Amino acid sequence: MASVEVLHRREGVNLLQLEADIASGVTDSPIASLSLPDYVEHTEGVSRVGALSAEAVIRDYEFAAKEIEAMGAELIDAARKCEALTAQVHDAIAFMRETAAGYREEGRKIFKRIEECAMFTEDVRKTCEQVKRRMTEGSVGPFSDDEPAPQESKLSGIAAHVSLNEIR
Repeated sequence: MASVEVLHRREGVNLLQLEADIASGVTDSPIASLSLPDYVEHTEGVSRVGALSAEAVIRDYEFAAKEIEAMGAELIDAARKCEALTAQVHDAIAFMRETAAGYREEGRKIFKRIEECAMFTEDVRKTCEQVKRRMTEGSVGPFSDDEPAPQESKLSGIAAHVSLNEIR
């Protein structure tokens, strides 16, 4: 079962005294020293209690509005920090792209160098086979007519820069 609180009405409540107590309490508080915001003004003929209630409510709303504006200022500060961080991220991304491009270029150079070495090795192998075949056949002199002479024009890469005289 729900309990119901019974309020007893006091006899002899002086409304004028209550209003005076409220007014004196309001004038002594720091809130009373605050002026009303520009966007409101009391209506002519409103009772003192109504005016005080309206003032209390508008002050609460104004306080909340100023807190909201303060949060907006904090958001602006957070946005500035975000923008600075974003700029740093863009710098980091640009650095990473430059580094990746450098790695690709270095890889391309190494790739080309390895292929040149492989071609040179193949040319050396062919030359060695020809020399070996000539030695086993007993032909040490110049190349015979039935044996094709090595053609230096087919060589490329490092092999193109090495002469047969340097190999012998």
